[in-house]
Amino acid sequence: MFEKILIANRGEIAIRVVRACREMGIKSVAVHSTADTDAMHVRMADESICIGPAPSSESYLNKAAIISACEITGAQAVHPGYGFLSENASFAQALEDHGITFIGPSAEHIRLMGDKITAKDTAKALGIPVVPGSEGGVGDFDVARKAAESIGFPVIIKATAGGGGRGMKVAKDASELEMAFRTARSEAKNAFGNDEVYIEKYLQKPRHIEIQVFGDGKGNAVHLGERDCSLQRRHQKVFEEAPGPAITPKMRAEIGAICANAVAKINYIGAGTVEFLYEDGKFYFIEMNTRLQVEHPVTEYIFGVDLVREQIRVAAGMGMSFTQDELEINGHAIEVRINAEKLPNFAPCPGKVRTFHAPGGLGVRMDSALYGGYSIPPYYDSLIGKLIVHGRDRPEALARLKRALGELIIDGIDSSIPLFDMLLAEPDIQNGDYTIHWLEKWLAAQFG
Repeated sequence: MFEKILIANRGEIAIRVVRACREMGIKSVAVHSTADTDAMHVRMADESICIGPAPSSESYLNKAAIISACEITGAQAVHPGYGFLSENASFAQALEDHGITFIGPSAEHIRLMGDKITAKDTAKALGIPVVPGSEGGVGDFDVARKAAESIGFPVIIKATAGGGGRGMKVAKDASELEMAFRTARSEAKNAFGNDEVYIEKYLQKPRHIEIQVFGDGKGNAVHLGERDCSLQRRHQKVFEEAPGPAITPKMRAEIGAICANAVAKINYIGAGTVEFLYEDGKFYFIEMNTRLQVEHPVTEYIFGVDLVREQIRVAAGMGMSFTQDELEINGHAIEVRINAEKLPNFAPCPGKVRTFHAPGGLGVRMDSALYGGYSIPPYYDSLIGKLIVHGRDRPEALARLKRALGELIIDGIDSSIPLFDMLLAEPDIQNGDYTIHWLEKWLAAQFG
């Protein structure tokens, strides 16, 4: 087992890894920018080291600085959390070249799933159902037109190197295709330095369902059910739950087995998430995230496992501590993402937190790096906390969420807490009757 792990991240996910390390008797090293000197993850870790100025490009994305930090502190492994360098194949490879373990999949698997077209082709070859779409990238409008006509409208144009909703445009019919195609390419070029796009069938009322998988790198893998992440704004998730309200045990077992078998075939190691659009009883692969997800706590709650601990175990060559037969769902869990944003425009709202009080009680978990007097820096993502609740069933989890939101106090800045108070009053949310388009339409009706 490792004696010391460096955490190449910040905020609540860095604290999450610190806690897992402490329970396992492993020393933790926090890295931080000059803007995060007083951050909670720096205070909680056993050691800390500054790796650069405030901009993430000069600190949390600075591979050389992080590798130097490992050498200075004697860290034997790096946990990347999510975001930043968590899905960067060259970073994983550089660590390996320096004799440092990357707590995650191999550079090869990160690379394989990092390109949307390659990932889709790989998924198809592994027996995972995929969305009908173009064969590879589309760089010419005439080719795009023919592909769209073959697929059938509506279609969606996506950046091959995309993420976070950038480089994605919908064409409802042929008259909208050219503008959507050119806009998607332009956005992709600006955001990712790569204007290659591909085209897929646009499903009109799908849910976003993701399957949590876990492998030991030796041909063994399991699935830990699904999460429904359909409540999204601009392709950013805001509310996640497990199990999915629309998924039956039979569906879960079938798609879960397909995904687990697929990652086992490629000797995948660690945590991964296979993401689907789900409509009319069918699953359509959209991508695979080769890292821990922001919403992993809902899976931990219903299965009673520590996914970060398992990541560390398999990275150290110890294997998984459970088998598929031992994984049984217990109850229902929901996570809401608390962002430092001002409604109704969701404008980022950094600033000083005067008072922070986390909710508690049975079945309530608050993952956050906030504390009273902390100044949220303006340089990073607006996520400042995750409120997760667990109940014996979905109605109890919803009631617990409502109660916990009432206890949560973040004074001094605006946050997205009021959004969830409003959502919980909606019959569709109470009934679990929503798709990936529901939230955007609801926001438009509420705020114009």
